[in-house]
Amino acid sequence: MHLSEQEAQNVVEIFQKIEKEYQHIDKHTQDIMLSQIDLLLNYGNRFYERQFITRKAVNNDLLSKTEALLNDYYSNTETLNSELPTVEYVANQLNYSANYLSDTLRLLTGQSTQQHIHEKLIEKAKEKLLTTNLSISEIAYELGFEQPQSFNRLFQKENRNVAFKV
Repeated sequence: MHLSEQEAQNVVEIFQKIEKEYQHIDKHTQDIMLSQIDLLLNYGNRFYERQFITRKAVNNDLLSKTEALLNDYYSNTETLNSELPTVEYVANQLNYSANYLSDTLRLLTGQSTQQHIHEKLIEKAKEKLLTTNLSISEIAYELGFEQPQSFNRLFQKENRNVAFKV
């Protein structure tokens, strides 16, 4: 999470107040400590959500990096034939947590990381359908699916009213 110096100081002060209460226990200590923890969680939510708004340039860069990573992944025959990329794989490659990456992409595009992965996969599948003589099953295996039926279900889900016989 990205914090300004003042925000970081606010967080430190809350921890100091919790520590101070812990050292002088009385019948109000628990309620006061819980209030401080609640305040800390509220600040945490504020700071977490705000960073998506205030870091738009960085977030747009993250979107570009995600797109480039997926393009490279689906263009590389070694990775393409191995298995489908996971949200965790993409997040690790970009040095972000999976949740942060999905939250950021969802805010920017309305789609999660998983949806971006599927979108790129469908693009690649359509490209192969139009430019090769490969069967649906061959394309499914080439794109990393263990079963062509899984590819068919994903393709149908992403492209309503389209079905293939595998």
